[in-house]
Amino acid sequence: MEQAKPSESQSWHFLLLYALAWAGGSIAYVPFLTILLPARVADLAGDEAVSWLAQIAFAGAIAASIANIGFGWLSDITRNRRGWILAGVVLSCATLVAAEPIGKFLPLLVTIVIWQFALNMMLGPLAAWAGDCIPDHQKGTLGGLLAFAPAIGALSGVIATSPAISAGAVQIWFVAALVLLFIVPVLMFGRPRAFPELMEPHDKLIVQNVARIGLKQAAIRMWLARLLVQIAEAALFAYLLLWFRTLDSTISDNTTASVFSVVLVLAIPIAMIAGRLADRYDRPILPLMICAGISALGLASMALATTLFSAIGGYVLFGTAAAVFLSLHSAQTLRVLPNAGRSGRDLGLFNLTNTVPSLIMPWLTLLLVPYFGFAALFALLALLAGIASVLLLSLSVSK
Repeated sequence: MEQAKPSESQSWHFLLLYALAWAGGSIAYVPFLTILLPARVADLAGDEAVSWLAQIAFAGAIAASIANIGFGWLSDITRNRRGWILAGVVLSCATLVAAEPIGKFLPLLVTIVIWQFALNMMLGPLAAWAGDCIPDHQKGTLGGLLAFAPAIGALSGVIATSPAISAGAVQIWFVAALVLLFIVPVLMFGRPRAFPELMEPHDKLIVQNVARIGLKQAAIRMWLARLLVQIAEAALFAYLLLWFRTLDSTISDNTTASVFSVVLVLAIPIAMIAGRLADRYDRPILPLMICAGISALGLASMALATTLFSAIGGYVLFGTAAAVFLSLHSAQTLRVLPNAGRSGRDLGLFNLTNTVPSLIMPWLTLLLVPYFGFAALFALLALLAGIASVLLLSLSVSK
């Protein structure tokens, strides 16, 4: 590995290969969890499909939380990110293929738990690898590139369910092949420059006005802000179609899927521009604060929406801002890790912000929607997103 000077940048060759691998990580789970697995369970379980999916989702979220922390930590200890990523890719693809012919609940549940462990054997070290070799002045650019991943993950699901790939086994093999195609290149051809200073312990964050807050407090605020935005994002991901149909019963699945796609595509150029500007002007947290605030405005407008047109407009505002926030946050989180030598473990703790919302969101919905309607849910989510923006305020003000 070529050793870089502190003033140098990581090569675009590695940045692009890494972004491709990050998109491969999205392909590894988005089509399966959102389309292929629910469809398979619906065929197997019939009226029990909702119960099956709920139990599988709960067990999978617990397994993912534990595995992401554990394998990230193991990659810290062994200092071998590539080996864990490669093992995770191979095992997760093999388990994915093995799950397809299973026809009973308990074997399927166990297989999905094993798959989550293998998947996070790949995802945990992959996330930590960026912390090892992407300098701070390029983390905004990295965040912009990571915005491609959700859109590519969604697109892979569309292709996997197209008439040309209709059989269940073919769909699974297609997804597994795509994952290998996207992730293997960075393992084979990625030769990042080394930045030894990124691996040195540090006790302060090189971000505006953070000296009086401290690195640990900054990390806590970043963690909480992402959790609050993710709760809102998870709720909308699960219940957007149901809400649209309360306003217009004729709206189709395809229209809702198209709205999702528009949001993900809009987020890409915005995240790339915001990330580049954050790097250029050394204001890494400011775009996060702004995006969280805009997310709150979008949710507030959704709470007030009375027509399908206004509902879609509010969701596009929220969804785009949230997608940009999550992409940039994934990169800027690397700045606030308190122990450079344990970045895999610490990123695993940050990954809880991705899994915990799936455990919180159903209860919020059950407590509010049956009694007060979706407007009350969106009002609460707007408050949460607003709190996230306030939490980031002290990290984003100028020096």
